Amino acid sequence: MRPATTLLPVGPTALLAEVADAGQALSLALFARAAAVPAVEVVPAATTVLFDGLAGPEDVAAVHRLVALWTPGAPVADGDLVELPTTYDGADLDDVAERWGTDRDGVVARHAGTTFVSAFCGFAPGFAYLDGLAADLAVPRLDTPRTRVPAGSVGLAGAWCGVYPTGSPGGWRLLGRTDAVLWDPARSGGRGDRGPALLAPGTRVRFVPA
Repeated sequence: MRPATTLLPVGPTALLAEVADAGQALSLALFARAAAVPAVEVVPAATTVLFDGLAGPEDVAAVHRLVALWTPGAPVADGDLVELPTTYDGADLDDVAERWGTDRDGVVARHAGTTFVSAFCGFAPGFAYLDGLAADLAVPRLDTPRTRVPAGSVGLAGAWCGVYPTGSPGGWRLLGRTDAVLWDPARSGGRGDRGPALLAPGTRVRFVPA
């Protein structure tokens, strides 16, 4: 029998589901959205899913019933594919090459040959934590974060990949840069529209050498 997912109340209008990892969080979030869960927002994170904006006890009970139907090992359906043209000239490219036991071309080949999946968003509007890098290619964050990382910078931290939507401090190891607009409040999220976040959870992402 599979272990039950822990559901914790977060005030009177929200529930927090605790799961094993980011893959399960994304799976549960997509499952709940497809089932029209009665929540205003469903927000996956690294090991949790927040169901916010529940109208009352009936909605709370509905979330409990829905989560009980979810199977943690269920495969996640492929999301939309976004390709990001990328110039591989990052400040940490040589460092990553040394850690991976290869050269710059080897880093580009491995990174561009990986199909990532946006597991969740955080840190800044439009910043997606992209899952898919092999565990043995994980790299540590910088010991001392940079005071400013330019918008569009593509970086690695642990086994995560991410793209900075705006200029900000950051300690990820930089591989390159893209001109893609990661966050645009003018995108409405209507039919055929991705919404403000280009790389919403569930989106598949490939980096294409420019």
